[in-house]
Amino acid sequence: MGFYARHIGPRFVSCLCSMEAIAAEREKVVPQAAGMVLEIGIGPGLNLPLYDPARVTGVIGVDPMAEFLDLGRERRRHARVPLEIIQAPAESLPLADGIFDTAVVTYTLCSVQDPVQALREVRRVLKPSGRVLFLEHGLSSDAGVAAWQHRLNPIWRRLAVGCNLTRPVQKLLDEAGFTIQRIESYYLDGAPRPVGFLCHGIAHAAHAVREVSDAPRRSPARLAL
Repeated sequence: MGFYARHIGPRFVSCLCSMEAIAAEREKVVPQAAGMVLEIGIGPGLNLPLYDPARVTGVIGVDPMAEFLDLGRERRRHARVPLEIIQAPAESLPLADGIFDTAVVTYTLCSVQDPVQALREVRRVLKPSGRVLFLEHGLSSDAGVAAWQHRLNPIWRRLAVGCNLTRPVQKLLDEAGFTIQRIESYYLDGAPRPVGFLCHGIAHAAHAVREVSDAPRRSPARLAL
């Protein structure tokens, strides 16, 4: 991993994800979380101020990249809910089956190595009654915009430390076995369309069955807050 990916890229992405318009989108989603919550791709902890302590009993945040987690130390110290951080990949969660009521996935599926496997892992650790609250950017349903996303993706992926513009969010949830209750797709006001196609909604883990994965499980690093 080069100097840019270690020191500059994470700050660039964190600044983008902290923009007022994007923060407003988070506020539509994260406060709905309840019970025991899993957040994958917690990174700098931008969602932490939005959890409702009257609804949330605790949050376990997972992220594989120390460079992003380091940016969230101050937010973690001021978390309003019980919090544990595990440094591990979403594709191989070092967590037991069926222990979470809610999973929060915001601006994360764009950058995980294997988004379907990551979502299958999320589904595995959710209770059968559990649900995913998601807010993602991804592949536009407009063919013209999608063409530009494919053209720009190689450059954007390097600039934004592995973030992809071309992930089809609804299809990924379907392939992972989720039942989508609600999904809303739209363009973020003021953003260029190739990077501003968003969707948010709720998906359920109903009728989940144990899915055996051959992916190796790594020992997690549990971080002090």
